[in-house]
Amino acid sequence: MRLTRFTDVALRVLMRLAVVENEAPPTTREVAATMQVPYSHTAKVVARLQHLGLVETRRGRGGGLALTGAGLAASIGGLVRELEGPGDVVECEGATPCPLRSACRLRGALREATEAFCASLDPLTVADLVASPTGPLLLGISSGPPPAG
Repeated sequence: MRLTRFTDVALRVLMRLAVVENEAPPTTREVAATMQVPYSHTAKVVARLQHLGLVETRRGRGGGLALTGAGLAASIGGLVRELEGPGDVVECEGATPCPLRSACRLRGALREATEAFCASLDPLTVADLVASPTGPLLLGISSGPPPAG
């Protein structure tokens, strides 16, 4: 299974926010630059994470992004399911429907494999992902030039 870029960025944003300790809350632009992701994409991800109650955003002077308790404790498997959304790995009903769809066993097998993938991630939380050595590495990443976008 391959995750969408949106889910990948969301997980990396959550991981970055999980290691913010005594520093000022980073802005979306700062997180985008640090994680080397276009600002426009990061802004969409942050909006979705805020909607899910995983990230708090504050505008203005002293504002920025903060991970909520729910964000730190969020199951990675649950996040992947939520962010990837419902649907099958393969497109059987597209503009040109697959001629095998009425008797195909592949679709069901791929659905089971996807669920097994997510289930293997269920015990992991955002907090688990930033345990050493990842957390200290994330703290050491400085923001380079912001990517285009």
